[in-house]
Amino acid sequence: LANIRECDAIIHVLRCFDNGNIVHVDGSVNPVRDKEIIDTELQLKDLETVEARIKKVEKAARVGGDKQAKIELQVLEAYRDALEQGKSARTVTFETEDEIAAAKSLFLLTTKPVLYVCNVDDASASTGNAYTEAVKKAIEGEDAEMLIISAQTEADIAELESYEEKQMFLEDMGLSESGCNRLIKAIS
Repeated sequence: LANIRECDAIIHVLRCFDNGNIVHVDGSVNPVRDKEIIDTELQLKDLETVEARIKKVEKAARVGGDKQAKIELQVLEAYRDALEQGKSARTVTFETEDEIAAAKSLFLLTTKPVLYVCNVDDASASTGNAYTEAVKKAIEGEDAEMLIISAQTEADIAELESYEEKQMFLEDMGLSESGCNRLIKAIS
């Protein structure tokens, strides 16, 4: 988790395809469940961070009259409320520059932008499938993005030699550009 704290964004790859030859660690394919497991782990770590920081700031804010400590305490309490409800910290918004600065200084894991990459089968690369629809619904109101790619299609594209072959392959798949290119654009 310390490595995640240092990054600028999180790309969360979700399995959104069925294949009996590829076993899922939980025995079944359920990208929403997989997303929620990771979200919960990150939220619990953020809650731990917030509660520890509240203990440090609370006295200065309430007794000492420190204006900056009061602002930080308000931010921490807003984050704690969201995290205790099972929401990521990025769902909390702040109005003033002081609140925004205090929020950024915490480096919470769930404040980072998230891109959910749905790895689908070749047939679903251009349109998605029931799994991607479930993910789309699950991330509503989360201030996160979603991208649909097929890792198998990307591997097939990488094996082609010429640009023309790659373009013809993409057209045959019903795609205007590769998933790698769309991923690069999404994170830029």
